[in-house]
Amino acid sequence: MFSSVWNFIKRHKRKFIFTGAVVGGVYFLGKYAQKKLRELQEKEATEYIAQARRQFHFESNQRTCNMTVLSMLPPLKEAIVNQLNSESLTALLKTKPANKLEIWEDLKILSFTRTLVAVYSTCMLVVLLRIQLNVIGGYLYLDNSVGKNGTTPLTPPDVQQQYLSSIQHLLGDGLTELMSAVKKAVQNSLGGVSLKQSLSLLELEQQISWIRAEVESTSERSLSWYMLADDQEVLTDQACGLTEDDVMTIRLLNETRDMMDSPNFSTVLDACLNRGFSRLLDNLAEFFRPPPGDSAPSTAPDCLSVVSLPLAKVVPIINGQINTICSEIPSHFVQDLLLNDQVKEFAANVYETFSTPQELQK
Repeated sequence: MFSSVWNFIKRHKRKFIFTGAVVGGVYFLGKYAQKKLRELQEKEATEYIAQARRQFHFESNQRTCNMTVLSMLPPLKEAIVNQLNSESLTALLKTKPANKLEIWEDLKILSFTRTLVAVYSTCMLVVLLRIQLNVIGGYLYLDNSVGKNGTTPLTPPDVQQQYLSSIQHLLGDGLTELMSAVKKAVQNSLGGVSLKQSLSLLELEQQISWIRAEVESTSERSLSWYMLADDQEVLTDQACGLTEDDVMTIRLLNETRDMMDSPNFSTVLDACLNRGFSRLLDNLAEFFRPPPGDSAPSTAPDCLSVVSLPLAKVVPIINGQINTICSEIPSHFVQDLLLNDQVKEFAANVYETFSTPQELQK
């Protein structure tokens, strides 16, 4: 019996070898496929976790941006009020001075200037901090990424502090220059308008549009200059004494300027300014509505062009708007800017750029 089996095997030896090879090949191929599938699944899981972690860090960073903007509004308001102190003029008017008309004219220019400066500077603050905190946020993400531990941090704490301190330009020299540009435009637009002249909301909107056109189109400086000075030149002049932190700070400032020179930045800033001035007019509209019981159709689109107020009554209304614009308590004005879709998309692009390893960007 065994000899017959052995003879059968010898006669069909090649078939057995081939079949064994096929079965073995299929087995090892299956094992290889399982291994590759497992590696792919592990890679996808790792990428998903990394992406989720990155998204969580980004969202946390945006909340930090919002809180930072709100915390900066009181010092911004203080800086504006200190230089454009209309309260001293209103207090002087209560004493019934002989030059009452002259003081009212000064108050007219001052009130419009400080409110429009408040709109400009708040929009600038929102966009600038969105850039700076997402630049730092992106680098911090890389610093804390797996495999980055033990290497030199991209943004040490001292560099972060030095870099973020550049916001003081917007609260200092940049703000002063912005005030001069806006005040000149306000004087050109409203200087010859009598305090007795009545203005509708639409006419007031036209006046503001003329002022904006002069500030934004005929200004000797671009709006970005008011936000960030060329102060890295001071450090560059002292090149022999530059520390490593100084070099890192200059790099961050230059990267920020590159972002501010991009068309996307101009688009986002314009969107913020348009939204900010639109919200200002919405606030003013509350004072131009027909009184209750008036026969004028208060829901009609043209009703706000019918109601007019003497410029002397508009001045105190305008003067008080800074309390809403620069409020640390989230107002509709600030929320409109912080929740603007274009601002959020721009912030995401900045964070994406600076949280991606350089080797992946090449």
